[in-house]
Amino acid sequence: MSTDKLQQPLLVVEDDLALQKQIKWSLDRFESVTAHDRESAMTQVRRYAPAVVTMDLGLPPDADSVSEGFKLLEQILAAAPDTKVIVLTGQNDQSNAVKAVGMGAYDFLAKPFEPEVLNLCVERAFRLHHLQAENKRLRAMQMPDALSGLVTRDPQMLRICRTIEKVANTNASVMLLGESGTGKEVLARGLHQQSNRKGNFVAINCAAIPENLLESELFGYEKGAFTGAAKTTPGKIETAHGGTLMLDEIGDMPMPLQAKLLRFLQERIVERVGGRQGIPVDVRVVCATHQNLAQCIKEGRFREDLYYRLAEIVVEIPPLRARVGDAALLAHSFVRRFGGEHGRSLTLADDALRAIETYSWPGNIRELENRIKRATIMADGNQITADDVGLAGADGTEDDRSLDLRLTREAAEQRAVLAALARADGTVAKAADLLGVSRPTLYDLMHRLGLKI
Repeated sequence: MSTDKLQQPLLVVEDDLALQKQIKWSLDRFESVTAHDRESAMTQVRRYAPAVVTMDLGLPPDADSVSEGFKLLEQILAAAPDTKVIVLTGQNDQSNAVKAVGMGAYDFLAKPFEPEVLNLCVERAFRLHHLQAENKRLRAMQMPDALSGLVTRDPQMLRICRTIEKVANTNASVMLLGESGTGKEVLARGLHQQSNRKGNFVAINCAAIPENLLESELFGYEKGAFTGAAKTTPGKIETAHGGTLMLDEIGDMPMPLQAKLLRFLQERIVERVGGRQGIPVDVRVVCATHQNLAQCIKEGRFREDLYYRLAEIVVEIPPLRARVGDAALLAHSFVRRFGGEHGRSLTLADDALRAIETYSWPGNIRELENRIKRATIMADGNQITADDVGLAGADGTEDDRSLDLRLTREAAEQRAVLAALARADGTVAKAADLLGVSRPTLYDLMHRLGLKI
């Protein structure tokens, strides 16, 4: 392993300053930070996210007991499960060392230790941490990216994707506005994945949790804070430390809780229910709602100062009925996905496509997904009809002639090309036939309109 400085440092937890300096000197090839008690150690964990920790079990205020050390070990592993903790124990402290390993510590060494042995142990811990992090990274690379996998050709949605990419690596709070089922959480996850944040993406629906429980869900609670609080539990905000917190349906958050959220956004410190100690948290906040927040502010149901804290970047997501060609494009995508899951090779019949294109989709993408999923199960043949999709009575009067460019005014060219490509599932030759033009002509049109092939 290289002895170069590491991005994630080593944390040395030792209350004896002389021994603390000796350990740092012994491990001088590693970048290190220090702490002398449980509180300062957790502060360093939150600030630096150390890859490896060496710690003594005997810590103040009761250095003769191991209780503080075990509490610290539990807190470190809860806050950063991938951190490798090496416990330094006395010669006759074998039972506590075994207990520490049983709790999740990586290894233990007896004092006094040989510097070479300590170096080897720390190096192996760093190597394991690096390998596990690399394994996670490679697994993540194999997963589809939320933004690159977003199915759309609509110019407005493509502009929204560019906006998400631009703000991803900033700390700006983002407000996603749109009807239910338009893909707000998909965009929020895409924002997180495009960012350089290494922590978790944590989502909570403010409308789905009773008002009396929402505070403890968000901010956590201390043991004994209320009936049933059997142990100290971190909230969603703490869980998202280093990552992204999505507050879905923020317009339904109760006014008293809005004040506490505003205080957190100003100070970036969480105070658990029943607790007195502030906990610093680094988190990116993304909010979503289908409500008109300006109207909520006028009616006194939403704080104006909180809105401006949350809405540094506002993204308005159009409903599916306003996205040119996206309904058919998404329908093709869902047919491939669900058909593959059920081992069926299916296509959409012309009457199904016409019905899908002309239906208003009040439930947006979620409704389309559910209808197509049902249709892939219920369809008798290899083609999904309008009846299979449940749209047999929908107004499907539009036919292919409405996509003929020779009959379409110049101002509607983009709409016609997008609709044709969507109906043809991206096949340029078929889209050209629908439009009544040659493939070279369609390629020229796509280039002029800035559409990707």
